[in-house]
Amino acid sequence: MQLYNTLIDLLADARGRERHIRFIDGENDESILTFANLWDKANTLLGSLQSRGLTKGDELVIFSKSNESFVIAFWAAILGGIVPVPVAVGISDEHRLKLFRILKQLRHATLFTEADLLERLLGFAKEQQLTDVTEILESRTALISEAEAGEHGEICDAGPDDMAFIQYSSGSTSDPKGVCLTHRNLCINARAIAEAADWNEHDISLSWMPLTHDMGLIGFHIAVLQAGMNQAVMDTSVFVRRPLLWMIKADELRATQLCSPNFGYKHFLKLFERKGLPDVDLSCIKRFLNGAEPISYSLCHEFLDALAPSGLKRNTMLPVYGLAEATVGVSFPSLGAEMSRIVVHRHSLRIGEEYQAAHPDDDDAVSFVKVGHAIRDVQIRIVDDNDEVLDDGKVGNIQLLGGSITEKIYGDEAATREIFSADGWLRTGDCGVIVDGELVITGRSKDIIIVNGQNYYPHDIEEIAAGAEGLDLGKVVVGGTKTHGSQSEELLVFVLYRRDMDAFKSLVDEIRSRIGEHTGLEVDHVIPIAKVPKTTSGKVQRAALLNSYLDGEFDDVVRQMEPQSSEEPTDDDPLVAELELICREFSKDRTIGPDDDLFEVGVSSLTLTEIVLAVDERYPGKLDISDIFDYPTLRQIAAFMRR
Repeated sequence: MQLYNTLIDLLADARGRERHIRFIDGENDESILTFANLWDKANTLLGSLQSRGLTKGDELVIFSKSNESFVIAFWAAILGGIVPVPVAVGISDEHRLKLFRILKQLRHATLFTEADLLERLLGFAKEQQLTDVTEILESRTALISEAEAGEHGEICDAGPDDMAFIQYSSGSTSDPKGVCLTHRNLCINARAIAEAADWNEHDISLSWMPLTHDMGLIGFHIAVLQAGMNQAVMDTSVFVRRPLLWMIKADELRATQLCSPNFGYKHFLKLFERKGLPDVDLSCIKRFLNGAEPISYSLCHEFLDALAPSGLKRNTMLPVYGLAEATVGVSFPSLGAEMSRIVVHRHSLRIGEEYQAAHPDDDDAVSFVKVGHAIRDVQIRIVDDNDEVLDDGKVGNIQLLGGSITEKIYGDEAATREIFSADGWLRTGDCGVIVDGELVITGRSKDIIIVNGQNYYPHDIEEIAAGAEGLDLGKVVVGGTKTHGSQSEELLVFVLYRRDMDAFKSLVDEIRSRIGEHTGLEVDHVIPIAKVPKTTSGKVQRAALLNSYLDGEFDDVVRQMEPQSSEEPTDDDPLVAELELICREFSKDRTIGPDDDLFEVGVSSLTLTEIVLAVDERYPGKLDISDIFDYPTLRQIAAFMRR
């Protein structure tokens, strides 16, 4: 497969192919953009941006709800040597603050967005008295609706080592880190992904991953362009609201290449188990690329079992590994075989030691999926804490070398030095082991929590939780872990607390609410502890608390913290009572009362969506996810539904 020098060369070649991108914004809401039209529209937008004064090396922060607008803006910037900076549009304060931090961090950024989003951003910036951000928003913004359809722009003469775009890590970060990717990085990785997945121009891709995520943008847009296949991009919010539409569209389009992190399969199955699918034929699907968060072996098999009657083959699930600092793709399994795993004793995963095999039914057993071999132009090594290479079978730190590895973190020399070893290998922050020649990811050496495919830094969440009354930063420890048999990572908050437990329960509610409101994350357990374990140098030992949790040391207090609610709803209104029962099905150990604000009870946006889907199942067409912004309590929702 051809290796291009720049992304401009890649798109120039793609425009000559009779292929297209289909944007799916609803069951009957779609638009099609041919590769040739993409080139023309991007070129025209480039002319508009250049007429506003943007030149090579300036940054364009793309902050849009429209996938089609995003794609055109991304390529317009690429063609002109302007550096695109994708940023996800979220609903929480933390999403807006992250955007503001990025805007201030960049050298000379222009924001490309919709008018309504700009209005909300300006209102929030003024409310927070962020005068520097307000000035940027008022003076350096290009509205999508005002982009003039004029002359084509002037395409720049880019080189392989020029910066192509900046990829900011997903999730909540108080200090966002931008991974700088060159044209060489991207072209090398796009070719490697397309080759490893054995893509060709006759394949058809379907992805609901956000284009602001490396797997969505690079893995299932740029690499798909490299392969020259037709591609379909489903709006992420459409998948969240209507997960079954994912497989309906796969059948309709005869899609062969799909992708999703762990949580996407789980979200799909929750509705599938209640409603099932119409008569679809999924025999067309060759591969599901599964990455971006820890992969659950049991969940993958549940998904494959559920869709086997629809013709889905068992060898379609392809567990892969990657990270932003390596552009995206790092390892792929061999094609054609069913996914495999190792089962080990949890306490045998210390750096430098050989892992010990365990029986799946052992209480201390944990399973990890094999994620294959290094793809083209990437080397993988496992090292100890002194960067000494370890033998196969020994657990260690995963390090990478190759043409797709970033050279720097934007504007941060200290962070750049930190991620590289003395001999130039990238420190991924992940731990793993080589088994039968394949890479297995066993955990993380750096403190990162992965929820729904997004990375979150514990200290950011700790800072939010510490704002609760009576707390401060030194009293809160946040961590994430998978328990035996669990399919996703639990988010745990440990709180230094030695007083009355009844009073602690109200503190728990406040912590859940604060974290949910600011990050959209759902806390699984808030656990009181008598002491925060620290190293002799004063560093918090999160791993020690997580191991204590996994060893069952907090089981009694976790049970004690569970709400002692009756099976019966609390309200006399039958519709409100029914809504209460629906909420209980999805809100874990949180009790949602008739007058509780759904945005303040500490449940995630995904859980709220599942609640609305369940309501829609019983009362079709009566409630949409957007309605709960106007009617945020169960009593208000009931009144709205009656009207």
